[in-house]
Amino acid sequence: MPSIFTKIINREIPGHIVAEDENFIAFLDINPLAKGHTLVVPKKEVDYIFDHDDESLGGLMVFCKKVAKGLEKAVPCLRIGIAVIGVEVPHTHVHLVPLNSMDDINFSRPKLSPSSEELKAVADAISTQVR
Repeated sequence: MPSIFTKIINREIPGHIVAEDENFIAFLDINPLAKGHTLVVPKKEVDYIFDHDDESLGGLMVFCKKVAKGLEKAVPCLRIGIAVIGVEVPHTHVHLVPLNSMDDINFSRPKLSPSSEELKAVADAISTQVR
């Protein structure tokens, strides 16, 4: 059964997409830790990040860098944090989280609940900055 991320990739369910190429996609987390919290996902559905071949893993990190640079311009912050947890959805995904403190990337704290309109506005702002 396809993961929820594959369903977003295939446009079977909506996602607030900020960047995409032939191998990777980035979209907003719908329950973010911080405004702009973005997930970067390989289009090839592989559960565990270290099961990717070297070329795919390297490409993922380069794509993350591109998205992070755009995110940094769109959402003022000290830096972009990165986390790979990989236990909730069996499809590799990298969290890019705008940080102003260490607590901004604490996954045990309550998540934000932005409206669809708020998510769209943030996604649009980020996508215009990703190059």
